[in-house]
Amino acid sequence: MKKKCNSGGLMKIRLRKTLLVMKFVLFFLLSVSVSAASYSQNARFTLALENVALTDVFSTIRKSSEFTFIYNMDDVRNIRVKSIRVHEATIEEILNEVLRNTGFVYKIEDHVVVIQPQDMKEEKKSVRIKGWVHDKGKQPLPGVTVRMVGISLGTATNAQGWFAIDLPETKGELEFSFVGYKKQKIAFTEKTDTLRIVMEEDFQQVEEVVVTGIFNKPKESFTGAVTAVTKEDLKMHYSRNLLQTLANIDPSLRIVQNNEMGSDPNTLPEIRLRGSSTMLDVVDLKNGTARPEANQPLFIMDGFEVDLERVNDLNENEIESITILKDASATSVYGSRGANGVIVITTNRFQAGALRVSYEGRVNIEIPDLSTYDNLMNAGEKFEVEKKYGVWDDMDNYGALYDEVANAVERGVNYDWLKIPTRTGVGQTHILRLTGGSEAWSFDLNLSYQSTLGAMKESERKNFNGSMGLGYRTEKWNIRQSLSVATNKNQDSPYGMFSNYVRMNRYWVPYDENGKIIQEYYHPVNGFYNPTSNPLYDKDMGVWNQTEYFYVRNNTQARYDITPSFQANLSFGLNRKVTMSSTFYPPDHKRFDGVAVLEQRGSYASGERKEIEWKVQGGLNYAKTYNDKHMLTMALSGELSETQTDYINWTGTGFMSANIDHPGMALGYPSTGRPMGEKTVVRRASVSAFINYYYGQRYFADISVTYNGASSFGKNSRFSPYYAFGGGWIVSNESFIVDNLPFINNLRLRYSFGVVGNMSFAPSVAMEVFERNTNSSYLGQYIWTMNTFANSNLKRQNTYQHSTGFDLSLFNNRLSITFNYYNYLTNNSLTDMNLPISHGFTTVKGNVGKIRNEGFEWSFNLTAYKNDEKDIKWYVNANFNKHRNTIVKLSEGFKKQTELHNLTLGNAADIMRYKEGHSLDAIYGLRTVGVEPISGRRIFLKKDGVTTTLEQTAEDLVYLGDTQPKVNGTLSTTFAWKGLDVTVGFGVKWGGKQINYTELNRGENADLAVNLDRRVIKYGWDERGDKARYKNLYGATARNNTNICDAFVQKDNVFSCNNINIRYQFPKDWLKKVTRLESLSIAASLSDIFYFSTIERERGTAYPFSINPNFSVSCTF
Repeated sequence: MKKKCNSGGLMKIRLRKTLLVMKFVLFFLLSVSVSAASYSQNARFTLALENVALTDVFSTIRKSSEFTFIYNMDDVRNIRVKSIRVHEATIEEILNEVLRNTGFVYKIEDHVVVIQPQDMKEEKKSVRIKGWVHDKGKQPLPGVTVRMVGISLGTATNAQGWFAIDLPETKGELEFSFVGYKKQKIAFTEKTDTLRIVMEEDFQQVEEVVVTGIFNKPKESFTGAVTAVTKEDLKMHYSRNLLQTLANIDPSLRIVQNNEMGSDPNTLPEIRLRGSSTMLDVVDLKNGTARPEANQPLFIMDGFEVDLERVNDLNENEIESITILKDASATSVYGSRGANGVIVITTNRFQAGALRVSYEGRVNIEIPDLSTYDNLMNAGEKFEVEKKYGVWDDMDNYGALYDEVANAVERGVNYDWLKIPTRTGVGQTHILRLTGGSEAWSFDLNLSYQSTLGAMKESERKNFNGSMGLGYRTEKWNIRQSLSVATNKNQDSPYGMFSNYVRMNRYWVPYDENGKIIQEYYHPVNGFYNPTSNPLYDKDMGVWNQTEYFYVRNNTQARYDITPSFQANLSFGLNRKVTMSSTFYPPDHKRFDGVAVLEQRGSYASGERKEIEWKVQGGLNYAKTYNDKHMLTMALSGELSETQTDYINWTGTGFMSANIDHPGMALGYPSTGRPMGEKTVVRRASVSAFINYYYGQRYFADISVTYNGASSFGKNSRFSPYYAFGGGWIVSNESFIVDNLPFINNLRLRYSFGVVGNMSFAPSVAMEVFERNTNSSYLGQYIWTMNTFANSNLKRQNTYQHSTGFDLSLFNNRLSITFNYYNYLTNNSLTDMNLPISHGFTTVKGNVGKIRNEGFEWSFNLTAYKNDEKDIKWYVNANFNKHRNTIVKLSEGFKKQTELHNLTLGNAADIMRYKEGHSLDAIYGLRTVGVEPISGRRIFLKKDGVTTTLEQTAEDLVYLGDTQPKVNGTLSTTFAWKGLDVTVGFGVKWGGKQINYTELNRGENADLAVNLDRRVIKYGWDERGDKARYKNLYGATARNNTNICDAFVQKDNVFSCNNINIRYQFPKDWLKKVTRLESLSIAASLSDIFYFSTIERERGTAYPFSINPNFSVSCTF
């Protein structure tokens, strides 16, 4: 049987569902409650139809009434009605007329008309199920959807929470769903008596609403692009940490691969959502400084802004849901902070009822992945290469050293330096949760401990998180109080950079015959005045670097229901984070060689940063449906906040020994240093309004406006307006789709436009800043000099965002497709502007420059197989993102500032240039025609692309590619059978380019003093006539290093296996018989299983990458 939807009965049910997304109660379902029988008796129709299909008669009745028709299209498709002319006729009179002599009969129940063959009426068994639905406060819930699982047949509760439904099966399952409450499934048989269903409240039901952190917007009528992630999604796709898991789910959230720091647990990732729009300034370009925080999205957790480090340390079990807001339709309410997107995190909500205790224990393993270092030479290979290139030709000076190396190679010395700093780290995680309460009171207590032991020895990160929440609810009031505390301690590996061990020749050993560390190694290439240091030296001397932070958040929220459709809310919160870092060098360290004064030997450097934020937010919410067709949702919100930041760092010197490393034992301060710090205060105020209109469950529009200001902007531009508007059309609810294309379950078109801002600069940029000058004095006093010239007109970067797309569901929702296209233009991009020399400053920050981010996103979700009887499910998901970043305009002042920088070439370094028409991630370098066979020298092309040269000059730099991949995607598949779930996730990157520093530094510019890549033997120039990949390493030619050129800028197409997750949930019936547990599950996961790339290079140069297995057990009792 196929159910035909209309804008009457079932539309009204879906409208009622959407209304309670905002947690509102309908004021009235109907002004008067009437029974289905009386309605059918009183409803009258006037029809005048000639030679029409029987289904056209049904459609005509449906459009002018609340009747819904259920029939098999194949049965009635060819039945036609020659003529029907009636005036003020009842539904029964019309049906008797049009079904006469057709072999079909009808049955009317609760506004539902079932058309079936006459013989079925007698044979088909049915059952009538009825009952009451209310919440835990025993309040009736009107509008709850009641449907039979597996059949498109359903109804809704009336104003008293009562329902009654006739089902064509004598046994099965009923599903009860209501926005703001968790779905329930209840089994029934023909003996089932009157049901009493108690719905459990779900405060943040991400499937039905868009959680923006300020307003909750109806998802069905929302015009923007969002990704909603549930707790179950996080468990299914878990990979290493929360941020990596989100990137696996939505590839538009891109983690820029850090090939240097690999899987270091203490290095925060660089994150971008739909590209980047903030440029580095000239000083950053010259110094090679990166500022990834300028382009990262805003993180909001339970209404508070939190930093990337706090999010990275969250345990996924603490989270109820995450919503990724991508465009202005959702982010405009954040005004000057929303241009880079917003990620809204909602932590666990309270669950009333009997006391429930949940525990999860997990073992976390970090296995170093050194597979990309297989090309390193062994001791014998390296020694032979050195002899071939004449390293040992000067036997007069290096004969003894030659004999020492030759003897070591002959004895079979082939020391594996890579194993010294690496290990298999085994950490642990413990999570405990207690929930419970009564109808009015509820509580929630969470405790968790997580230790991550990295792939390099003694690198670790330890987190403790605790939270406690209390909830109180009456008919009118809903109050929640939560307190969260977190501590973190982390330590970098004292073994130093992994690349230093990669460089070590394998005929060297770290310790002498007495077990004492060898500090330095001499080599003919560097002579006796520039030895290679033993990378174990710092560890052996007792150098260490540690960081810790303490975080506390207190939040109080209250909501008062003025009427079922009109509510007021108020929240107050306080945030505090204290971060401390320290580094110690003992007095015997060689950096203090030559320092005779005890008070200057040894150092303890310390930094402390305090952040305190308070915020008050209040608002009004209204939602109501008029005449069963017009749904209006409105909200108004105001916010005040203040953030204080206090930072200080200092260094103490003079320590007696390596064992005495407490700062209180310092004897003095550095001769050239003294305590430094700063304190800033930023105040923000904003007013936001939101309106959403939804007509007939087909057409919708929304508008949001924010007036936002902050003290960090120029005094002449403290406040700015931000806005967004959009509209959409649910095509699938149109009758021409319902009647003719029943396989289309949902087709929703949407478009939005908005303006949002980005305050990616410190408050001091817009102000006059003075600093103490201790090098000069006046009248015996230190003087203050101006450090920064103020720009009182400095504004935020505004981004104009266009976003459009569609959502499509087919074949009973077995296939879902989502498409998004976006085009963002960032105006007033913050860059340096030239100043006349009379100002005393050469530059000042100004709003000049334009950057465009454009792309599209595809998401496919397929239920490949589903068998409810055998409880087997197979899902396939694919998500792809194509993005393009373009610099549209640069200021003339910025161009002039970079001209001097562009005249120099870095020595085999990444040369970043900003050019109009290219992206912020562009790679610039030289072009080469290859290695000249006669001399072995590399030949370059001039900028004209014709003339060849042996010289390398900055004026010949050209665009060589972009590190941003053209396509970034994820693929995953999940197989579920009974209690077993298996998920495998893959990653795809295509179209980007990277500089292969392995070939550039260990092949082309090979330093013969340290270990090399074997490709030097295979591809290096050796003699006249060789067609080689790498240049001549003999004599003066070897000393002329090759800079970045197209020979070493290579395609970086990647296919990786990101995660494998296996989980088994034990049957509850079995648990009840054998144990006293309510639930029990075991799980195993594996992250970063393999990584295939078209570029062959060393990965994890300063800290290696790792494979990450996890094993866990969780239970509830």
